[in-house]
Amino acid sequence: MSVQVKIPAVGESIASGVVSVWHKKNGERVSKGEPLFTLETDKVSTEIVAEIDGVLETKAAEGQEVKIGEIVAVINDSASGAGPAVEEKEKPEATPPEPARPQKESKDSEVLSPAVRRIIDEEKLDPATISGSGKGGRITKGDALAASQKREAKAAPVEPAEIIEPELSREQPSDGRVTRKRMSPLRRKIAQQLVMAQQTAAILTTFNECDMSEVQSLRAHAQEAFTKKHGIKLGFMSFFVKAAVAALKTVPPLNGRIEGDDFVQNNFYDIGVAVGTERGLVVPVVRDADKKSFADLERDIADFAKKAREGKLKIEELQGGTFTISNGGVYGSLLSTPILNPPQSGILGMHKIMERPIAVNGAVVVRPMMYLALSYDHRAVDGKEAVAFLVKVKEGIEKPNTLPIDF
Repeated sequence: MSVQVKIPAVGESIASGVVSVWHKKNGERVSKGEPLFTLETDKVSTEIVAEIDGVLETKAAEGQEVKIGEIVAVINDSASGAGPAVEEKEKPEATPPEPARPQKESKDSEVLSPAVRRIIDEEKLDPATISGSGKGGRITKGDALAASQKREAKAAPVEPAEIIEPELSREQPSDGRVTRKRMSPLRRKIAQQLVMAQQTAAILTTFNECDMSEVQSLRAHAQEAFTKKHGIKLGFMSFFVKAAVAALKTVPPLNGRIEGDDFVQNNFYDIGVAVGTERGLVVPVVRDADKKSFADLERDIADFAKKAREGKLKIEELQGGTFTISNGGVYGSLLSTPILNPPQSGILGMHKIMERPIAVNGAVVVRPMMYLALSYDHRAVDGKEAVAFLVKVKEGIEKPNTLPIDF
């Protein structure tokens, strides 16, 4: 019995991935539950394991892009034991049938398949010089291709004119001023997804700013007791998650998505929180954020950040988000226009807190301010709704007592 190894579904917005490395090679025996290869997508890398014991037959190369559902290997649970026996049985049958037939005649055009004949004619090969590995010594397509490659390999050193050193020197100057290297499979996938998002949605960004004074004061006042009670620090992200949920309830379209000619409205609040890692940006999802306490939110976010850094995020932890929050402020970003996380309709961008002079009741005062950015799919959300969303978020941050404070 054999089992096909297929690429599993890894998220509603992911159509393909990259086989980054095979942990088991073609022809090796594998055990059930043993990692076969690592699959990389723009969201996460994950190990695909064997479903049964058996011998592995790979059908995809390392670095190859594969689609969801594509067969990349086969595991034959009887291959290791049956292989030699089958060979022994076939050998007596393969050699006796035509003992008197000369070798050259067995390779005549009468026994060559159309595919083999085409390769031989195009490459101008001599069938008599090719050793056939098929039944009865017949030449297979693989034999013909191998003979062609072998001939080219032998001929290559004789033609020094084909050496491409001048071209390489232009790409990588000897003075070291330029270094060229191939993008990693994950980075290439991220690039493809970002371009796809720009091409498939009508992305527009609107801005606002919020005064962080009240949140900073509340956080400083409650920090010691909060940390002692819950064993984790109270950060800013939990405030923004709560404020975003309140705003999504006010402007429901931002919590939905477009599917073909339909609009799907989500009546739950699974908020993606973007986390930067050395390998790229990932967006783990906080489930039912509207039902969680501040402590639960901070704990989930901290746990996701740790897993992301260690590369231990599970695929299911990245699936099904309805809205995303990205905090470029931790890197010093003052203002940006975040790109949508398909198929979502909105993403909120947080930024660096900076003291700036602002007018309050006719007087100029210095306050800790943060710019907010909302990128949204204009096909699903109108400008008025987008502005209303940011105003609601601003209200929640500047007047945190309007949020469901539970500490």
